[in-house]
Parts: sequence; C-alpha cells; structure tokens
Amino acid sequence: MSMIMRMTTALALVALLGTAPVAVTAAQSTAKPATAVPGAGPQELIQKVSQDLLRDLDVNRATYKKEPQKLRALVDKHLLPNFDVDYAARLVLGKHWRTATEDQRKRFIDAFYQSLMRNYGDAIVEFQANQLKILPFRGDLASGSATVRTEITHQGTPVPVNYSLRATPQGWKAWDVTIEGISYVKNYRTDFGAQADKEGIDAVIKRLETQNASGKPDPNLKATGKPTAAKP
Repeated sequence: MSMIMRMTTALALVALLGTAPVAVTAAQSTAKPATAVPGAGPQELIQKVSQDLLRDLDVNRATYKKEPQKLRALVDKHLLPNFDVDYAARLVLGKHWRTATEDQRKRFIDAFYQSLMRNYGDAIVEFQANQLKILPFRGDLASGSATVRTEITHQGTPVPVNYSLRATPQGWKAWDVTIEGISYVKNYRTDFGAQADKEGIDAVIKRLETQNASGKPDPNLKATGKPTAAKP
C-alpha cells in the first residue's frame, strides 16, 4: 500500500504547500466567500486538474522518469495554481505562523515543498487515468466550503481520498487532503508544531533543509508511505 499512499500524497500535497510568495494580508485572513465564486466548481476543478496532469504525463512520462527535476515544473503548472497555499501554510504552522517573519514563512514553505518532492515526487510519474474515480458531490456550495470525494485504486484496492476546498475571490481552491481518514494538514501541524513549541520555528526549517540536502526519502515513509511525526 506504500506506493498508493505516496502517489496520492504526491498529487495533493506537493501542490498544497508550494513555493508561491507568501503575503497574507488582513483581508485575506478574514475574507468571506463571495456570493458568486468565479471559475469551475469544486468537483469540476478536481476533474480538470487531474485530466490536465494526466495529459501532460502521457506525453512526457519518459522524460520525467529520466529527469525527475522537471517534475517541479509539472506541479507548478497544473497543481499549484489551484491550491490555497497561504491558507494551508497558516493552518500547518498554527500559532507559530502569526509570530513568524516573512522570511521564515517563505523559507518554511520552500523547505516543506522540497521535502514533499523528495519524499513523493517520483510517485507522480506512476499515476494512471484508470486509478482515479471522482465520486458524486454532496454538499452546499453556498456555505463557501466543499469536500470532493475521490477514490484512487492501486492493485485492485480503492483508497478514499477527500479534498477540502474553500471559496476565494479567485475561485475554488483546495487546502487539505484526507487519505483514509488522515488529514495531512493536521498531521504535519502536529509534527511541526511539537518541535516549534520546544525549539522554535527556525529549528523546524533547519530540520527540513538538512533532510532535503541529503536527497533521501524520510525513513519513516518506507513501511506505509504515510508521514508520521518524525523526530527532529
């Protein structure tokens, strides 16, 4: 099951905390959903992003396997624009986001993005169209939040993968993914928050940057493909 966990995480989380510039204003943090949200609805958005990603993979899969560094451009093009980077980062860091400097916020997001590519990037190239099934939507879009339910199948086993989205002035954007009941935003918040409480946010950033420099996947991913609270 480790490959499907790494694959689903690669597709969702790599984009979830990408390297877009972080500039959270008061208006952004308190904004309420607009009555009419521009662009595609939540389910249509997930469908389109998946189709665009698969179309690119079908054409360039061999290249990405030989030159994995080019996967970042794939993610930046198809996934990153549709995820609420600032919102997800604020949730992951929790109270530590409020006291972090702009430089710390930028370094954290960049280091986290690199760690996701290091741990999950190679799994993206294995994604196939017949592995994804988007389930019927259930919810009230007027609330400004939505959950798109999907299943990703690996070796005949369906895995529930739910995307959490919120309405923004730019359209619907995803901010979390829940795989088999595990929210990755909450999981990473627990991990990073515990270390930040004891040692400060700079220690979290340094840990990620050091792990990234090694170029090796985290040892705790080998058994299940899921991240667990790693020891600093």
